[in-house]
Amino acid sequence: MTAVTTADREFLPAPQAALADSSSRTLLQKISRCASVSVITTVISLSTLTIATAGLGMAAWVANVLAVSIATVPSYSLNRRWTWGLTGPSDFRRQVVPFWVLAFAGLLLSTLAVELTQVSGLDAAMPSPLLATGAVLAAHLSGFAVLWIVQFIVLDRVLFAE
Repeated sequence: MTAVTTADREFLPAPQAALADSSSRTLLQKISRCASVSVITTVISLSTLTIATAGLGMAAWVANVLAVSIATVPSYSLNRRWTWGLTGPSDFRRQVVPFWVLAFAGLLLSTLAVELTQVSGLDAAMPSPLLATGAVLAAHLSGFAVLWIVQFIVLDRVLFAE
C-alpha cells in the first residue's frame, strides 16, 4: 500500500492524481464511491447470474459462484484505487486474501438464499420464467445486502486504512 503525498501528486498524470487523493475524502464520499462500485459489480454479477441460469441452464448455486468470482475482481480494483485511492502493489496477505474472504462470505450467504429459493420451489412456483429468474436474483442480492455494511467498515478501518 503506497500513500501518495501532495508533492507526489504534481508529478502524476491527472487521472492518477485524482485517484490518489484519498486523504481528503470524507466518510460520506467513501460510502458513496463504495456504493457506486457495488452498483457496478452488482450489474456484473446479476448479468452473469441471469445468463448462466436462464441462458445456459446452470444450477443456481453454480451460476452464483461464477457470478461472484467474476464480479469480485473489478470490485477489489475499483474499491482499492477509486474509493480509497491506494496506488502501488496490493498486499496479498493483508488486502487481497481478506477481500476475497469477505466476498465469499457474501457468496455463501447469497448461495444459501439462491439454493433455498430453488429447493423450496419458490422459483418453480412463479407463473413465468422471468419471475423465476427474478426470484433467484432477489435471493442473490439478499446475501450481499446483509454483508455490505460490515464489508465497508472492514475495508475502511482495516484493509485499506491509511
